[in-house]
Amino acid sequence: MEQPISATVAVNAEERTLNRIAIDVGASKSSVATVEIVGNHPTKTATTGGDDVRVLTVNEYKKAGYSLALSFWEDHSSRYFIDTPDTAHWSEQQKWDLHLRMMEYITYAHLLKGLVVSAGPDYDCVALWMPPSQNMDDYITLLRSGMWRLSYQLSPLGRDRFFNEFLPLLNHTKASVLGPRDQDSWYLVYIGTKPSGRGKGYARKAIEYVTKMADQDGKACYLESSNEVNRMIYGKMGFVLKKEIWLQREKENVGLDIMVREPVGTEERERERESDADSGVDVK
Repeated sequence: MEQPISATVAVNAEERTLNRIAIDVGASKSSVATVEIVGNHPTKTATTGGDDVRVLTVNEYKKAGYSLALSFWEDHSSRYFIDTPDTAHWSEQQKWDLHLRMMEYITYAHLLKGLVVSAGPDYDCVALWMPPSQNMDDYITLLRSGMWRLSYQLSPLGRDRFFNEFLPLLNHTKASVLGPRDQDSWYLVYIGTKPSGRGKGYARKAIEYVTKMADQDGKACYLESSNEVNRMIYGKMGFVLKKEIWLQREKENVGLDIMVREPVGTEERERERESDADSGVDVK
């Protein structure tokens, strides 16, 4: 969805301003968690455009957020917060603007506290990972990322769905499925591939960048998937369906698959790759 020139100029100006702020507070590079993780697990990453996986920094949050917004624009779980009875009078542009801001805020929060990677030459696939012992629930992260703005930017019904149904359901489900490992596992919060980048294996690269580290450390990986097609794709990467949950305040319930990948050894991982050709389908 293209933005008008005036909006693009405004976005670029805002990005420059936030970049300067990020530099002032020492957040222009990678988060402390990212530096520690990457430092402890040296692996090949791209430093410029290309098909390899690249670890993103705070000043890239706009482009990464835009990629995720494109990826999830038609996703039922994303539309759940903007297609509410009290937004029936909103234009699609208004809904897109809010959807984009949500993705930017969430991306920024993960750049501050988690690990954000991309694959493909133009942010074709972006993955937001939360490492073990990390979360984005502290007040400083909520303030700096802009997540707090959603409390007044969402409509009353959208706000209720997001803060009183969606987030509590995800938190409770993750804790119940993982048990004592809840805070000692990798959490794939979002992964999206732009329509133009699908079918090229970018999502697999963005996922395997972390699952290799998780295997080395003996950590499980957890995700929620809102697209039933992806159940098979994630399954080929070692994820197992554990539970199905439902968002229930719309005319039709919105389902989410809960999947967990247990750590595997190097030999087992290589056997999986050899027996699994890329399906040509990429996750949203």
